[in-house]
Amino acid sequence: MTMQAQISPAGLPFAERLERLAEVAVRVGLNLQPGQELVMTAPLDAVPLARAITVEAYRAGASLVTTLLADDAATLARFAHAPDSAFDTAAGWLYGGMAEAFRGGAARLAISGDDPSLLAGQDPERVARANRSRSKAYVPALELIANFATNWTIVSAATPAWARAVFPDLPEEAAVARLWDAIFAASRVDGPDPIAAWTAHNADLATRTRWLNGQRFAALRFRGPGTDLTVGLADDHEWCGGASTSRSGILCNANIPTEEVFTTPHRARVEGCVASTKPLSYQGTLIDDIRVRFEGGRIVESSARTGAEVLARVLDTDEGASRLGEVALVPAGSAISASGLLFFNTLYDENAASHIALGQAYSKCFRGGGAAFSEADLAERGANRSLIHIDWMIGSAEIDVDGLAPDGSAVPVMRQGEWV
Repeated sequence: MTMQAQISPAGLPFAERLERLAEVAVRVGLNLQPGQELVMTAPLDAVPLARAITVEAYRAGASLVTTLLADDAATLARFAHAPDSAFDTAAGWLYGGMAEAFRGGAARLAISGDDPSLLAGQDPERVARANRSRSKAYVPALELIANFATNWTIVSAATPAWARAVFPDLPEEAAVARLWDAIFAASRVDGPDPIAAWTAHNADLATRTRWLNGQRFAALRFRGPGTDLTVGLADDHEWCGGASTSRSGILCNANIPTEEVFTTPHRARVEGCVASTKPLSYQGTLIDDIRVRFEGGRIVESSARTGAEVLARVLDTDEGASRLGEVALVPAGSAISASGLLFFNTLYDENAASHIALGQAYSKCFRGGGAAFSEADLAERGANRSLIHIDWMIGSAEIDVDGLAPDGSAVPVMRQGEWV
C-alpha cells in the first residue's frame, strides 16, 4: 500500500490528513496572521509536509514563507571529511538573520523528524564541539523564542530514519505509515473537527494551570524508583500550558502535540536524585538511563547507560547547563503515553511523561509579564540562563508528585503518574 493510498481509521486518505496537519500547524500552532512572514526549518525528508504548510500559510495570508532544509547526508559528510577546526564553526550569519526576522515579526515553525541515532557513531568530542558552536551562534534567535517574542510552533513529520528507530521490526514503508498514524492521532487531526478538538484540549490544560497557579507552591517533590527530587519553584513563577499569548499579542500553541503544563524552577533550589524514565534523543545521540544528583540547584553527579560522554559534555556547555530551566507535569495516561510507543523524539516523548529541562528558562512563566523583565529581574527571581534547553523525561505510572507549600506542608498533585 503506498502512502498516498493509506486510509486512516477515521476513513481519511493520507493526503487529506496531511492537509489537516498543515492546517492545525498554521491555524492552531502558529495562529499565523495576515501579512506575517514565516520562517520554517525542516529535514529534507519532510518536504511534503513543508509544502502543505506553505500552501496553508499563504491561504492564511502569509506575506512570505522561507524554508530552510537540513540534509542528514550532508551532516555526516562534515564528520567524515571536514578538518578538525570545522567543528568550532557555526553559521552565525544564518541565526542572526533568523533573529532579525523574528524581531521584525516573523513567525517561526520547526518540523522535527530527525534520525535519533544520526551521530551515534561519531566522535563525542566533535559532536559536543559542533553542538556548542551552534548553540552559541543560535543565542540571538533562541533568546527571542525563549522570551516568546513572536508566535512559534513545532510539528513533526514521519521520516524513514525516524520511523525505522520507532518500528525496527517493520519494513520501512510500513514503519513510515505507522509513524504517520501516530503523529496524526497525537495531533488531533483524525476527528471530525481538528480545530474544535484543539480548542477543547486547550481549555482542559488551562483548567490545570489555573489550579496550580492558585496553589502557589514553593516546590514540587517527585518520588519513585531511583527518584527523590525536590524542585524549588522560581519566585513569582506562573504555570503555563496549551495556548499562550506571545509578546506580539498572538495566541498560539508552541508544541503540536502538547499534553504538558509547565513552569520555571528556581536555579538554586533543586535537591536530590532523579532517574530518567525514557531515553533522550539529543541531536543524533541516544542518551539512555540518565541518573543525576542535584545539590544547591546544580547537577553534581551524572551517569547514563548510553551516551554518557555526550551527556557530560552537554552539562559542561556553560554554567547554566547543569541547572534546570523548566519543570513540566504530564499525566502518565496521556494519549501519547497510551500509544505505548517510544518515539526517540523529545516533542513526543516529553508529552508522554512529566519532565525537566536543563538550561535556559522560559521568561514567560512569571506573574506580571515575565517576558518584559530584564535579565537582572529574572535572575533575582531564580530563572536560569544557558545556551541550551534540553528536556528529558522523569515521569511514569510509578512516580508520585506532591506540591510543597511555603510552610512545608504537602498537597498531592499526582499519584502513580495521574492527576489527583
